[in-house]
Amino acid sequence: MALASSIEVKPTQPEAPPRFKYRVRFAKSGDLRLVSHHDLMHVCERLFRRADLTLPVTQGFNPRPRMWFALSLALGVAGLREVLEFELTESLSADEVQRRLRSQAPPGLAILSVVPIETRTSARIRQAWYRLPLEEPIADLQSRCTTFLERDEYRIERHRPHPRRINIRPFVHELHAHPDRLDLALWITSNGAARPEEVINALGLNDLLERGAVIERTDLEVYDELPAGIEGPPLIESASEEISPNDKDLPQHRPQAIMDNPMSFDS
Repeated sequence: MALASSIEVKPTQPEAPPRFKYRVRFAKSGDLRLVSHHDLMHVCERLFRRADLTLPVTQGFNPRPRMWFALSLALGVAGLREVLEFELTESLSADEVQRRLRSQAPPGLAILSVVPIETRTSARIRQAWYRLPLEEPIADLQSRCTTFLERDEYRIERHRPHPRRINIRPFVHELHAHPDRLDLALWITSNGAARPEEVINALGLNDLLERGAVIERTDLEVYDELPAGIEGPPLIESASEEISPNDKDLPQHRPQAIMDNPMSFDS
């Protein structure tokens, strides 16, 4: 009598949908610059739905469409060549994707270009270029820029997430004064970055912002789009922080964790 052999049947896993990745250069201006980065994500989600472009979603408890902004844009700053990457479940030509997105883009959002990229490719930003329009020429602006660049440090106060003083000078790469504008090139590093309004204030131009001048981010330099041999930022250590002397109620030292992590103790 033959013994019946038991065969364990494992449930088949559903096949992952195919993924095709694209990089979009877009402009965010007009009233749309007053939309926060979080709300811009929802604007783009609706844009893809209206354009009949199906994005795969991430796994986990909170599935999200597979799209990524290379660098978030501060509220009120206009972006002229921003970078958005996303995946689709069907292979479409770049021209077709661009046509669909342009036909459904809301006012203030301009689709400049679409290119297909490898699925594993991800935009790494080298530096960000900003522009501050000038109402009239400032005679000593170039000398202000030169003086700032000759400094070893320039400390500013930040108040979020807690008050502290930070040296922003290493993150400023270039400053160029023109009769009608100021151009800034700021390094983007894993150890931090300077904010354009902080540099503008350091040059004594904060009154222009108070009168309504709009900062524009004119470009984001992506490593894989640059010519071969272009070097990245110099080694910049994490921004050293100091407790702001203007807040005397803060402790002189930050509280230290009892242990490095929950698994660092002996049981």
